[in-house]
Amino acid sequence: EIKAAINSFREDFLLGRGGFGDLYKGIIDDGTMAVAIERFGPFGLRGGREFRTEVQLLCQLRHPNLVSFIGFCDEEDEKLLVYEYISNGSLDKHLYGNRSSDPLSWKQRLTICSGAARGLHYLHSGAKHSIIHRNIRSRNILLDDEWNPKLSDLSLSKMSQAGSPTGSLNIKIPVTVVHMDPECYITGRITRKTDVYAFGIVLFEVLCGRKAIDLTLEGIKKSLTSWACKCIENGTIYDIIDPYLKKKIAPQCFEKFVEIAYCCVCQTGKGRPEMGEVEMALEAALELQKTADSEKESVDHQGEYEYEELLPCLFVRNDIPDYGGNVVEQEFDSCSDVDSTISDSFLDSEVIQLATILNQG
Repeated sequence: EIKAAINSFREDFLLGRGGFGDLYKGIIDDGTMAVAIERFGPFGLRGGREFRTEVQLLCQLRHPNLVSFIGFCDEEDEKLLVYEYISNGSLDKHLYGNRSSDPLSWKQRLTICSGAARGLHYLHSGAKHSIIHRNIRSRNILLDDEWNPKLSDLSLSKMSQAGSPTGSLNIKIPVTVVHMDPECYITGRITRKTDVYAFGIVLFEVLCGRKAIDLTLEGIKKSLTSWACKCIENGTIYDIIDPYLKKKIAPQCFEKFVEIAYCCVCQTGKGRPEMGEVEMALEAALELQKTADSEKESVDHQGEYEYEELLPCLFVRNDIPDYGGNVVEQEFDSCSDVDSTISDSFLDSEVIQLATILNQG
C-alpha cells in the first residue's frame, strides 16, 4: 500500500534527501489522506531491533505540536515510517528561503515559537519517558495549513534509560555542527539542555530572518548565534533583526524575546532554562505584543501596528538567572564519536564547509 501510495518511490514524489534516507509524499486511504513517508537508507536505522524500538517510541508520542506518526513498514528489506503530511512546509523556508508568500508577521513568528517550545517541553517532561529530540532546527519545525508548528524528525529522538531523569545511554548522537551544544561537543554528553541550545538558535533565526551559518559573510558574522550574542552585549541587536520586522515589535516584547533567546544559548547547560520556562517566557512575550497592539490606534499599509525604533537592549551574561536543575544525560563512547556522527546527520554543503574550517582551526 505504501509503495503504491508513492508509485514505487518515483523521483517526482520525493520531498527531500538526508543522511539517513529519503522522504516521499504519498496518498493513502483511497486517495483521501496525504502522508510523508520516510525511507531509510543503508546508513539509517540499521537493525530490526533498533527500528522496532524507534517505532515503539514514536507510538507513545501524541501532541498537537508534534508531527503525527501514522504507521510503519518493516519487510522485504524495507524500513519505512509514515507521518501526517504538513502542507506549508518547514519554518526555514518562510524565514529565508525562496518566499512564495508574504513574510511571516511578528505575531505569527511568536505563535510558532511558542507552539514549538510547547512540543519540545512535552518531549522533555510530558511524555511517558523524558525524550531528547537531538535535531532541533528550523528545518524540522513544520507548519500546517493554519500555520501551527509541528516538530518533525522524531525518529532521531532518544529516551533516557528507564525514563530516569539522570539516566544515561552510550549511544551515538546525530547532530549538526551548527546546532551542537558547545558543552556537548566538549564532554560527549547530550542533555535536555542540548535541545534548549538548538532551540535558542532557532529563536535567533526567527528574529533575524537569516540562516544560522552564512559563509558569504565575514568573521564572527558567519555564525548567527555568535554575532547575535555580541550585538546583544553591545546593545546593537536591533540593527541585525529581519528588516521586515523593523518598527513592528513592541519594546517590552522585544526585550523578553531577546532575553530568552540569549539565555538558551548560554555556553553551559546549567545557565540555560528548561523548556517549560522557555515556553512560558515566549507566551509572555506574545501577550506583551498583543497588549501593546491593543493600545495602538492605527496600522501600517500591511495591516500591522507600528512602533518607534527600539533603543539599545543590553544584557550581561553574569546578570542572567542561573537555570540549574536536574538534566537527562546521555553519553557518547568518546568525543571522537561526536565527530564520526556529524557526517551522518542532515548536513548541507555550507555546514560541511564550516566543519572543515573549524577542524582546520
